Amino acid sequence: MRRRGFTDKLFWAVCIIAFCLIAAPTISVIVSIVHQAWPALGWHLLSTDDTSATGGVKNAIEGTLVLLLGVLIVAGIIGVSAGIWLAEYSSGRVGRVLRFMSEVLAGIPSIVIGYIGYVALVNGLHWHYSLLAAVLALSTLVMPYIVKTTEVALRQVPTTLREASAGLGLTRTRTVMRILMPTAAPGIISGLIIALAISTGETAPLLFTANWSQSAPYLHFNGGLFVHHPLGYLTYVTFNDISQPGTAYHAQAAAAAVVTLVILGILILAGRLVAGNFRKKTARMAL
Repeated sequence: MRRRGFTDKLFWAVCIIAFCLIAAPTISVIVSIVHQAWPALGWHLLSTDDTSATGGVKNAIEGTLVLLLGVLIVAGIIGVSAGIWLAEYSSGRVGRVLRFMSEVLAGIPSIVIGYIGYVALVNGLHWHYSLLAAVLALSTLVMPYIVKTTEVALRQVPTTLREASAGLGLTRTRTVMRILMPTAAPGIISGLIIALAISTGETAPLLFTANWSQSAPYLHFNGGLFVHHPLGYLTYVTFNDISQPGTAYHAQAAAAAVVTLVILGILILAGRLVAGNFRKKTARMAL
């Protein structure tokens, strides 16, 4: 009993140490960024565009949100659909080939995807720096994560649910949409949140496809909202201003990083709330 008690206490001590090793650097980074950004924080940061060292990041916030919406639509629809097909419909060599290609795509550096987007979309299709080129580059980057998490989430659904649905006479499509998808929704939503978080923090693909603009994206609705017009985004402000001389630029770069962290926190919180809601619905279905 003494040995078991000692082992239990040792295990909890190791867990606490591991938690501190993870939490301490995270808290240190957040505190450091907020401290550097403090002179630039204020309402003007959210209400004015990034036109100078003392300006705001309104246009960058709007551009980032538009990019995230585009990635959610493009990568979400294609990635979730591909994950459903791999989990429920694929078999044999075709499924193995698609999984292999998805894993290869996940290993391609983001700057390479950005360069391919520049060659194929910006120059090849003459879209120039644009929202659509940036959305497609980011969607290509994060799609493998959505495919994998969707497939894993669906495969973790108990086989008894599929058998019960078949016993009630439901088709495979109705089984997937009415039974399996609500059950696997928390895992699928987690994959989408991871994809959006990766998209929020990317810079290299956007340098090749979106470039930079000091105006809001919706001001270009003259037949070219999706192509032929660059747009701003938060990571560019951090990337560019930190290399400029002067404390004002450094404070603005840190402020853009703070706003990026806030957006990430909102995404994670929203994902947890939606996933928790689906878990409650699934629990009521089980009862």
